[in-house]
Amino acid sequence: MPDQSYCDRLKQDMYFLTRNGRLSEHLVDKIILQLNRVYPQILTNKEAEKFRNPKASLHIRLSDLISHLQKKGDKHCQEFYRALQINAEQLYNDLPSRKILKTSASTGIDTDKEKYILTDRGPMFFLACFSVAAGLALFMYCWNPDPKVIGGAKKILGFSPIIIGRHVRNICMVYIEDTSRKN
Repeated sequence: MPDQSYCDRLKQDMYFLTRNGRLSEHLVDKIILQLNRVYPQILTNKEAEKFRNPKASLHIRLSDLISHLQKKGDKHCQEFYRALQINAEQLYNDLPSRKILKTSASTGIDTDKEKYILTDRGPMFFLACFSVAAGLALFMYCWNPDPKVIGGAKKILGFSPIIIGRHVRNICMVYIEDTSRKN
């Protein structure tokens, strides 16, 4: 993948770039103006006016611009990426082709699947899951019929006034003492 051409990368990133909300009209105009003014060999004045036409929708103008640059060749696509990097650094770093290049450069493995974000549910979900897991572990630990284990549970609960509230701790201690008397 490292030797992938800029035209191929642009073809791969086209859906990502043309999706609603990715590029604003102002940002697309800035990129077109940069390609026109800084690199007039990339976009002529007539072509720049065509792609900046406010009568056409942003999606159509951007799709036409990308198709036009792909037809012109790899150098033109490279300049588009340079203009995108200058005007929208964060968006440039989030491009699918950039992620694949970073992944293949760092690990040597190419993946076409998107990575799943594990933290997308937020901290409350983590705390809820952790509390359930800790509660189940404590429950399993206390339900063990071995009296040696119950003594250990008593020690753990006895030294946990910060973690468990006093009332809950007292209830748990009474329960453990009752179960140890029965055994």
